[in-house]
Amino acid sequence: MARTVARVIVDALQELGVQHVFGVVGDALNPLTDAIRTTDGVDWIGCRHEEAAAFAAGAQSQLSGTLGVCMGTVGPGSVHLLNGLYDAAKSRTPVLAICGQVPLAEVGSDYFQEVDNDLLFRDVAVYRATVTSPDQMPRMLESAVRAAVSQGGVAVLTVPGDLGDQEPSEDRAARFALDRPVTRPDDPALARAAELLDAADRVTLLVGRGARDARDEVLRTAGTLAAPMVLTLKAKEGFEGDNEFQVGQTGLIGNPAAAHALDSGDVLLMLGTDFPYRDWYPKGCKVVQIDTREEHLGRRIPVDVGLTGDVGATLRALLPLLDTVSDRSHLDDARERFAHWQEGQRRLADPGHEHRWTGRLRAVLDNRDHEIRPEALAAAVDTHAAEDAVFTSDTGMATVWLSRFVGMRGSRRLIGSYNLGSMANAMPQALGAQLWAPDRQIVAFCGDGGLSMLLGDLMTIKTYRLPVKLVVFDNRRLGMVKLEQEQAGLPEFGTELDNPDFAAVATALGLTGIRVTDPADLDASVRRAFDTPGPVLLDVLTNPQEVAVPGKPTVSQGWGFAIAKVKEILPSHEG
Repeated sequence: MARTVARVIVDALQELGVQHVFGVVGDALNPLTDAIRTTDGVDWIGCRHEEAAAFAAGAQSQLSGTLGVCMGTVGPGSVHLLNGLYDAAKSRTPVLAICGQVPLAEVGSDYFQEVDNDLLFRDVAVYRATVTSPDQMPRMLESAVRAAVSQGGVAVLTVPGDLGDQEPSEDRAARFALDRPVTRPDDPALARAAELLDAADRVTLLVGRGARDARDEVLRTAGTLAAPMVLTLKAKEGFEGDNEFQVGQTGLIGNPAAAHALDSGDVLLMLGTDFPYRDWYPKGCKVVQIDTREEHLGRRIPVDVGLTGDVGATLRALLPLLDTVSDRSHLDDARERFAHWQEGQRRLADPGHEHRWTGRLRAVLDNRDHEIRPEALAAAVDTHAAEDAVFTSDTGMATVWLSRFVGMRGSRRLIGSYNLGSMANAMPQALGAQLWAPDRQIVAFCGDGGLSMLLGDLMTIKTYRLPVKLVVFDNRRLGMVKLEQEQAGLPEFGTELDNPDFAAVATALGLTGIRVTDPADLDASVRRAFDTPGPVLLDVLTNPQEVAVPGKPTVSQGWGFAIAKVKEILPSHEG
């Protein structure tokens, strides 16, 4: 008997090595979920919200470098996938979304729950198509997967509910040619880059995630040029550990040493990064940029030499053309500044630091000097987490504290919504990560606002007995928004959150819940969370007034913050 459309799709997923399909069941998906039910090695992971399903699939794709898969049924089910799929698209990771549709004969009739998926996913997908005949399979599936993998993006395949059980006239397995080329620029372009770099007195590297597979070549380049290495957040996991050249991150989450290394160089060498914040780029220097995507060259800062190619292959060809720099003063100065900044951060992470230098002032300003410093929480997690832990982080202050206090040493991994900047990503990404690596420790840095958005999928973690560790920075605030308001001179407004006891909620749902309100209990509680088998939610009440000073604070930001504090302290007499 010939195979059905649903069987062709699921057999292809099995052949591709896809182990998990995330989604919420629904009528149009029934043929597909039934095919998954009867297929060894492909498991259906039923989530409570399709957005969580898409985040989980994207997390698996980012961590594995292979295809992630999620499903949404007719109309609202597919709409719910959108935010997680946008995150995958902005992260340039391959995800296949299979969406249900109304019966083929009803398409275009404004049928119950009908949504035009091809239009809906137009902006997010590198490939989108609706199956209108069983004979389009498996060709249409092959095109979707090739597009997702080759372009590093989202492919959406829509299957009407009455086609899943139909049989293509040609019974053949799907075939995929997924080998990706390795490219480098031509010799004249390399020679121009070498000439510019050799003429420089002070070269600074800005390294992104696109250079992760070229760690050895990047380190050799930094050594040859005696260049400090500024890392984007997404490069932290590949370049932070055992690296004598790195000086941390730049931008709002960065540090003064990285900012100075950029500003004091006369040539900036960008490797596999599309760092978007133009205000943090240096002014008046020459720029060499290497990226696999030609459209990235020069779109953040004007470049003098743009090289299209894989970072590793390009550097292997470029290194023999470079002179070795003997003057290490630029590198040594940046590293000394970085070490000084790190020492200051270690003092901030001391739970007793609060009372030694700011106790009285803080008691006046916020009357919460008993609350736990978020720096101390992040540092405690760093101390007790495994050397091969996988970290996820919610957008906002949770990411700031992770970036500054958690080291990506050993084989630790890190993902987050670092391009889309979505809330609510850390917990569902941890869900996907734990299924991808069942024997590794998965740690989610959750903001209280983010966690509460998709709180229902704590039940997914419980249902599948996933031993994730959820660390909640419970400051009862949308902390990053609060900081943005105050830097602009505005009083805090609309950011306060009326939170439940998240640990009690977790306990009611069948997880282990631990609540920490006293700084003296912090270290032991973090240790207990990691030592406890199964899923754990660690709810830590952190100080909402804690401020993360950017690497290059401006006078206007300082005045804005001061004005905002005065407005917050003085009662309003308006109205």
